[in-house]
Amino acid sequence: MITFLRGKLIEKNHTDVVIECHGVGYFVNISLNTFSLLPADENIMLYTYLHIKEDAHTLYGFAQKSEREIFKLLISVSGVGTSIARTMLSSLEPSQVKQAIATGDVKTIQAVKGIGAKTAQRVILDLKDKILKVYDIDEVSAAPSNTNKEEALSALETLGFARKQAERVCDAIVRDEPQASVEQIIKLALKKL
Repeated sequence: MITFLRGKLIEKNHTDVVIECHGVGYFVNISLNTFSLLPADENIMLYTYLHIKEDAHTLYGFAQKSEREIFKLLISVSGVGTSIARTMLSSLEPSQVKQAIATGDVKTIQAVKGIGAKTAQRVILDLKDKILKVYDIDEVSAAPSNTNKEEALSALETLGFARKQAERVCDAIVRDEPQASVEQIIKLALKKL
């Protein structure tokens, strides 16, 4: 119904904003990802999704269309409501969510507050095919980051680092930089270990 809002930013918080459009103030829920992308000036544009329930009409805003699309995909999964989807997009960038689903990375999704193992598996099971098709990600090309991580891990083990500690550091690096090469992962891990 309301696909985007363009107007003056009246109020800005980490979880919501108020946008004035032609004399009407809209209260819009946002993710931390969108909050970080909001421009400093007063005039903004957010892509929106209107969530309608029996007792409430809630507006969600996104700085990018891709984030809105992932939000819509996430809430289509049984057991994932708007608040969990927003938390996921606050904890991970949209590209990280896409990558985690495409590669079947349960750990990354489960790391989000409020998502257990079963819900994480359901998200991957329900959305993997859609993510691969909609974003034209080839499963073969989606896997190298895991291969790179594994190669970096074995190199760090060879250097004498404990696997658990090295794995934790490598997971964080791959989450922040999904396209990092083996060498980049090792260099960054050595700085953190």
